[in-house]
Amino acid sequence: MIEQHRRIIEKLTDRQVVEQLYFTQLLMLIVSFLLGMFMFDHWTDFTALWQIRDMRILTYGIGGALLVIIVDAIVMKVFPAHMYDDGGLNEKMFKNRSILHIVWLTLLIAFSEEILFRGIVQQQFGLEIASIVFALLHFRYLSKILLFILVVSISIFLGLLYEWTGNLFVPVMTHFVIDLVFACQIRFKYWGRDEHGRNVENEEKKAAADKHP
Repeated sequence: MIEQHRRIIEKLTDRQVVEQLYFTQLLMLIVSFLLGMFMFDHWTDFTALWQIRDMRILTYGIGGALLVIIVDAIVMKVFPAHMYDDGGLNEKMFKNRSILHIVWLTLLIAFSEEILFRGIVQQQFGLEIASIVFALLHFRYLSKILLFILVVSISIFLGLLYEWTGNLFVPVMTHFVIDLVFACQIRFKYWGRDEHGRNVENEEKKAAADKHP
């Protein structure tokens, strides 16, 4: 399944991948908004879930992200790369993006997904249902059991952070920092390379040498 997913991704252009991301995140926001209209008695019940003046956004939010990043780094050291290979989607998404664009994309992803999974599903149906829904949406990873366990475990951890704090900004911050760090790792890996992964400086030197043998 992962290999089939990889072949599909390879056929997509950079623009198509970004457009698909914006479409899915916008869809999540629309679905969350519509569900929220029916599931919350008053708009203030939803806005009460957001508490911007809460130091736990930094302590729990960033601290939780650092914990996940450390655990993930250990997993990458212990297990072979093919066990947590996602089919190339993240590399396709971030390897050619600017840092500012990466910041915006990861913030959008964290915000839209946490509103849906924590603000709507978990708030209304509990952590267990939110985790099941999240797992169902990532069924393509079932052929990569380690990757599936990691993704679902992070979702449960984000849900626990929300239960402990009652503040949606906390899991949003954690989600954002995790995605931002991993996306920047991908970007720096491809820094100075073209869209095909070739070293731009070497290609320029080779072109200059061909011009002036």
